[in-house]
Amino acid sequence: MIFTGSPEKEAMMGQVKDIYNLPPKEFGPQDENVIECEDVSKEFNLIGRDEKIYALKEINLKQHDEFYPIKRGEFVIIRGPSGGGKTTFLNQVGTIDTPTSGTIRLLGREVNKLSKDSYLSELRLTTIGFVFQTFNLIATMTAYENVELPMRILAKLSEKEIKKRVRELLKSVGLQDRMDHLPSELSGGEQQRVAIARSLANSPQILLLDEPTGDLDSKSTVEVMDILLKLNNFGYDESNPTPCTMVMVTHNPDLECYAHRVIYIKDGKIEKQAINERQSPLRYEQYLHYLNSQN
Repeated sequence: MIFTGSPEKEAMMGQVKDIYNLPPKEFGPQDENVIECEDVSKEFNLIGRDEKIYALKEINLKQHDEFYPIKRGEFVIIRGPSGGGKTTFLNQVGTIDTPTSGTIRLLGREVNKLSKDSYLSELRLTTIGFVFQTFNLIATMTAYENVELPMRILAKLSEKEIKKRVRELLKSVGLQDRMDHLPSELSGGEQQRVAIARSLANSPQILLLDEPTGDLDSKSTVEVMDILLKLNNFGYDESNPTPCTMVMVTHNPDLECYAHRVIYIKDGKIEKQAINERQSPLRYEQYLHYLNSQN
C-alpha cells in the first residue's frame, strides 16, 4: 500500500484494505432496483435553427434486460467519449434535469418531466448525494460548516445530533483533525473528501459522482477512491453498516477496477457494459506503485 499519514488515517485505510479480501459480489433480479430507466431521451433545440440534437436517446436499464437496473449496493462507473452523454445521464438520474421523454424510477418512485419541483427538491435533499469534480465548497465556511449545511436546510436534527453527525462524517473521510479549516487551507484531495462527507449529510441512498478525481493527483485519487469503496461496502455508520449505491462518471479507465459494473455511453446511447467479477482496486494501486518505482 502507498498510504502514509496519521494513525487515525492509517486505521481508516486499514478497514478499506479488508474490502480487498471480500468474495465476488453478483447482482441479479432478486436484488432491489435503485435506478431504472425506460426509453429515456434528452433533446435540446439548436439556437437559431429549426433542429434538435439528442444528448441521450432511448436509454434503458430495465429488469430482465441486457442492461439491467442499477441495484442496491452496486458501484457503477460510466465511461465514454467526451460529449457522449455521460454527465447528461447523471443529471437526469440526479433530477438536476428531467428527460424529454421516457421514465426514470428511483427506489421505485417515478421521475419525469411532469414531476413537481417540490418532489424533485425533496429527492435531491434526502435521497441523492452529489459529488462534483470542482468540489463546490463554500469558500467562507469551514469544513465543519460545509458538511452541516444540508442538515440545516433539511432541519430535522437537533443541534446535538447535527454536531455528532458532522464529526462522524468527517471522521469517516479522515478529516476529523481538519474540520475547522477553510477550503483554501485544504489540499485538493482534502477538499474532495469534505465534499464527499457533505454529500452524505442527510443519509442519501444514492451517491452520484461526476469526475470526482478529475482534478486530483494519483495519491489523492487513491485516497478518495478507497473512501468511496469503503462507503460502497459498509456505508459511513460503523454501528449500522449499510452499503451505498454509487454511480460515477470518469474518463480514467484505470479506475474501472473499483466498480461492480462499467457502462459505456457513446453518442447518447448505451454502447456496452462490462461486469467485474470482484472489485479489485489493488490492480490500480500496484500500477501506480510501478509507475512510482520508475521515477
